[in-house]
Amino acid sequence: MNEVTTYYLEMKSPSSLKEKTESNGLHVHECEIKQFQVNRFFYQLVGGPWEWTNKLSWPDEQWKAHVETDNLRTWFAHYKGSPAGYYELQQQEGGNVEIVNFGLAPKFIGQGFGGYLLSQAIKSAWEWGQTKRVWVHTCTLDHPYALQNYKSRGMEVYRVETGDHE
Repeated sequence: MNEVTTYYLEMKSPSSLKEKTESNGLHVHECEIKQFQVNRFFYQLVGGPWEWTNKLSWPDEQWKAHVETDNLRTWFAHYKGSPAGYYELQQQEGGNVEIVNFGLAPKFIGQGFGGYLLSQAIKSAWEWGQTKRVWVHTCTLDHPYALQNYKSRGMEVYRVETGDHE
């Protein structure tokens, strides 16, 4: 077992966003027609290097229930026609919107896309209904710069947990 630290971050006002506006050619679009297979594809593509394994064993029905609901929206990013990354937002009670999944495909890490994609995710969250708070969690299994990217966009750590990971 390895010790893993999980960081919970939040933003309570859209004015806190420190937006990175330069896309470097990355294009971001909402998946307006929900297809759970798209989310599963991106979950595997983006999460593979970071041990995203929780949903890998889900059957189609569970993926469909997760994705094809009114409270979950998905955006994907592409660069030169290739899938480059994605994010999922989930609207929750009390005006909370969680960035459920976020990241870039391995070939697109280190090209200056992360700050722009995260800025788009946070902006999308604030534009969704009656949002009062945007939150996310990351951990020491994620990319080494993930935590810094969240902080650089204006999110603040509100809780830290350390525990074992098998």
